[in-house]
Amino acid sequence: MELQQKIDEKKRVALVSVLAAILITAKHHYGHGKVENVSAFLETLLLFVTCAWIIWEAVHRLIARTSHVESNIWGFVVIAFAIVVDVSRSRALSRVAKKYHSQALEADALHFASDIWTSLVVIAGLFFVSVGYPWVDALAAIAVAFLVLFVSYRLGRRTIDALMDRVPDGVYEDIKNIVGNISGVEKIQNIRLRTSGGKLFVDTIVSVRRTTPFLHAHNIMDRIEKAIHEKHHGADVVVHAEPIESEHETIADKVRMIVVGKGLRVPHNLEVHHNNGKYQIDFDIEHRKGKTFVQAHKLTTEIEKEIRKKINSVERVTIHMEEFDTEHNEISDESATHLEDEVRKSVMKDKRVLNCPDVGIIKIGDKYNLSLTCQFDKTKTLDEVHQIICELETKLYNKFKEFRRITVHAEPV
Repeated sequence: MELQQKIDEKKRVALVSVLAAILITAKHHYGHGKVENVSAFLETLLLFVTCAWIIWEAVHRLIARTSHVESNIWGFVVIAFAIVVDVSRSRALSRVAKKYHSQALEADALHFASDIWTSLVVIAGLFFVSVGYPWVDALAAIAVAFLVLFVSYRLGRRTIDALMDRVPDGVYEDIKNIVGNISGVEKIQNIRLRTSGGKLFVDTIVSVRRTTPFLHAHNIMDRIEKAIHEKHHGADVVVHAEPIESEHETIADKVRMIVVGKGLRVPHNLEVHHNNGKYQIDFDIEHRKGKTFVQAHKLTTEIEKEIRKKINSVERVTIHMEEFDTEHNEISDESATHLEDEVRKSVMKDKRVLNCPDVGIIKIGDKYNLSLTCQFDKTKTLDEVHQIICELETKLYNKFKEFRRITVHAEPV
């Protein structure tokens, strides 16, 4: 019974520890690195207070000409041993502080270093006391106190800079060069850096061409993170990409972005012709099923106006409107098979088509989409194959009125 109570108590303690860790993580998103900076700041203040007390006491002894120091061999032995211990501890802490960029350990190392200087002053003071110059002890104490004050001031300044998130020297320029050299980054909008303990946090906003596919844009951000990690190990990097209109965009790219910006699908059958210094633009857009003709025409007119506004030297814009249904209706196996056979027979009547191995039909609303693969002689030119495909599509549209879209894929054999 007692053993079970102990087990239950350990479970409760473990549960409380887990909950505490979750709460701490939820409230301190950047960890607890600032605790090191606070610790270093407090130790620096302690050194300031200690030095002030040493200076006060030394001045008092110089003025009062009083000395309470007794010199003997055991004092020299004990202080020498303390110096050896402090030297080893100070060096070890300095190495670890530099390795992990810990200001708390750096403050401890400084603390032990100040103890070394203090011990050396004590030895010097004991020596001069033993030869009849007790006032030298006070002067040496003042000199060491001012030296420790100077070193403490430098450490305290770095600590305050860390608490105020001051950018480390040279790191901003380094990060900026790394990000700017990544292919696909059009512009660096912002870079913000901060340190928490020994960890570097990097937040950057970059501009990427708005025509860049999402996966490609994500790949650009991944390469930015990887490049920063290679130079600054363990850095916490957050990259945000924003679309930007590039000067390298084509007329077709601009048209696509305008249409997509209106909440429509990417336009198809887009053609841009340049004649006598003017552009003629033709394309098809799809409106959702249920829109009235007036509503669709109003949105189409807005698209045309924006194209003329954003693209110079546009002479004519022709937009073909059609409707699409987001719900794909099922077609029975028997009807699909019959329709596929009819399409294949019609296509194979053209002797220029060597084979039609694949026919796919999907029902959309009351109409069908047809996709088929046709094989042609590999010696034909691309223009010849394109002409044949156009003739096939026209023939199929005329014969099968139920098709709303026909797509032919050509293969050489």
